[in-house]
Formats: sequence, structure tokens, C-alpha cells
Amino acid sequence: MKRLFLLLTLFVFVGVTVAVAVPPGKTLTFDKSPMGPVEFSGTVHKDAGVSCKECHNKDMFPKMKKGTVEITMTKIYAGELCGACHNGTRAFEAKKSCNRCHVK
Repeated sequence: MKRLFLLLTLFVFVGVTVAVAVPPGKTLTFDKSPMGPVEFSGTVHKDAGVSCKECHNKDMFPKMKKGTVEITMTKIYAGELCGACHNGTRAFEAKKSCNRCHVK
């Protein structure tokens, strides 16, 4: 019984640690764009009601590691990746709001 409890505690701890890629209060900077770097804010997305699993799934960002998915504006404009929400309906439209993400 004690082993089961320890095993469950370990799974909960690992699950919580893995599930929080960019937690509130943290930012992730993408600095490869010629338009200027993009900062992803965990706080802004949490405050907007976005859960980690909405983006971290097999179709969008399957691994919670920067650089594992090629992010392009073509994909975003096509409604993929960030464009799934940044389409002018759920969140501001990426195509019309470059400076809201890209900061020079």
C-alpha cells in the first residue's frame, strides 16, 4: 500500500511538472524571426482561459520543448498552430496585428 501511494505521488508530481510548459509568470521568447522576437506569456494565455492541453496536443505542439515544431506565418495564417485561436474570433487576428506578437 505504501509503494502504491509513493508511486501515485510520483506520477502526480511528474504529470504536474510536465503539464506546465510556460506557467503563469513565465515567458518563452522566439527570436529567429526577421520581424522581431515573439514572447509567449503563460500569464496572458492563462488569464484568457486557455489550458495547456488546448495547444499541447498531437496536432499542434506535441512536445513541450521549444524548437520541436516549425512555426511559420504561413501556418498561422492558415489557422494552424497559434492561428487556431489568433483568427479574429477567439483572439486578435495574427494577420492584422503583427506588432502584438513581434516586437522590434
